[in-house]
Amino acid sequence: MAHMSDGELLVIGHRNPDTDAICSAIGYAEFKRRTGTPHAEAARCGDTNDRIDFVLDTFGVPAPRFVADVSPKIRDVMATNVISVPPSATAAEALAVMDDRNIRFLPVLREDRTCAGLISVFKMSKFFLPAPGRLMDSRRLLTTVKGLARTLDAQIIFATGSGEEEEDLILMIGAMGSDSFHKRLQNYPREKLVVVVGDRLEIQDLAIRERVRMVIVTGGLPVSQSMVDFAAKNHVTLLVSPHDTTTTAMLCRAAITVEHMTHEHFLSFRDDEPLDSIQALAAASQFQAFPVVNEDRQTIGILSKSDFLKKVHRQLILVDHNELSQAVHGADKVEILEIIDHHRIGSLSTAQPILFRNEPVGSTSTIVADCFFRHGVELPKPIAGLLLAGLVSDTLNLTSPTTTERDAQILQRLETLAGVDAARFTEKLFASGSVLTSLAAGDAIVTDCKEFEEQGRRFSVAQIEELGFDQFWKQKLDVSAALERYRQKKSYFFSALLVTDVGSNSSLLVVAGPDVLLKLIDYPLVEEGVFELAGVVSRKKQLLPYLSHCLKKGASRLGSV
Repeated sequence: MAHMSDGELLVIGHRNPDTDAICSAIGYAEFKRRTGTPHAEAARCGDTNDRIDFVLDTFGVPAPRFVADVSPKIRDVMATNVISVPPSATAAEALAVMDDRNIRFLPVLREDRTCAGLISVFKMSKFFLPAPGRLMDSRRLLTTVKGLARTLDAQIIFATGSGEEEEDLILMIGAMGSDSFHKRLQNYPREKLVVVVGDRLEIQDLAIRERVRMVIVTGGLPVSQSMVDFAAKNHVTLLVSPHDTTTTAMLCRAAITVEHMTHEHFLSFRDDEPLDSIQALAAASQFQAFPVVNEDRQTIGILSKSDFLKKVHRQLILVDHNELSQAVHGADKVEILEIIDHHRIGSLSTAQPILFRNEPVGSTSTIVADCFFRHGVELPKPIAGLLLAGLVSDTLNLTSPTTTERDAQILQRLETLAGVDAARFTEKLFASGSVLTSLAAGDAIVTDCKEFEEQGRRFSVAQIEELGFDQFWKQKLDVSAALERYRQKKSYFFSALLVTDVGSNSSLLVVAGPDVLLKLIDYPLVEEGVFELAGVVSRKKQLLPYLSHCLKKGASRLGSV
């Protein structure tokens, strides 16, 4: 799914969208853009089908963007400018970044952008200020020659090796007489010693003679050529630090690479995870920030605890439905600005008043077209064609009982604007693809499926429009079996499928449900679970009221079924 930006307004139809849902979403988004809302965008939360594709191709309009879930995600609030350091960075470099950016945590990222761990001010403070009894640790240096030189801003006068190999070294301050210093040298392996010394030439000379690993001369003091030659002869690395001895010794400790100071056990999240699903886990964590990764485990963002307080500016306009059970996932988690619909009013509630335009017409496309006409907004030819397609699809070219005089008036104007003959277009539309031919039975029964609730019972009603019933009878057994599986999967009381022949304006009703319910249906039974509904073509105005009547009428007989 594409990244959703702040200030987003999606105009979106119901799940398993039909032609009217897609066309009205595109049309209304265009209307909003032309009337002062430039960021309005059409979207869909289900797949298109052959007929929808035919309509879009006919008028040269791309399908709306697919959005499966609109609930606030981590990607909506995370910081995408990831400030990080590589494992080879020194603690000093990490601290400088943290101080400059005023942050307490940094991700340590490998070259492939995967996260090796987190570095924190807290963990580094424990390293630089070790607890009593661990003072030996304060003299230990885990670093490279080049890393040490970078940290000190020191000049490398002479070095053995590449300077990039990490070494485990011991820090010693040469701030004593040569006798005392020589005695101390006996306590440590020379090849591990880093001697920090000022202008005490006798200490410099003794350290080099004893072949310590490194001598760091402080204060930016000059080193004689003879001392440089002596260091080279004895293979002793020689650096000159611009800082005084105290500062140099302190900074040496900060030359350790961050890979030794990372929190290796940390929380990371996927960018597509819903915020509310991880909020408790994040709140309980000791960390203040969390790497956000993509499917390849690459770090693409940082989520901090304060990000949970951010408001996600995503708003919806629902078209062709007004019930949350039919809406895109997460619709209840974001603001719904408007609803444009022609179906019965369901149980959806909003946090504040909204524009709710619900009219008893044959299609939502009728209402959208009327918005253009009523407000005198220019209606582009391709959009007029789409709205015409949505209107004739939902009204079966004005033959459905849901059709009103307003639909006929709007259709006439759309024909002129689109340059399309509605009757001929309708023939091409319904000949453009049989759902039962192009899809497996399990997919066909949910292409235009809606959930309802009556008398405390949840059920689904789907509709397929065909030219004739031939394809249905060929697949009747598969369709019936798929409908029953769908009912059980969703735990519905029953699932119904209305197969409509747009040529004869009649339908077959397939029902998967308990026998006691099937006995309440008094339409002619053609085969087991299949009823003949002559003259019935509308799910909304004919079938749904009839099914509601059956549930009410048989309430006592249905009992606890």
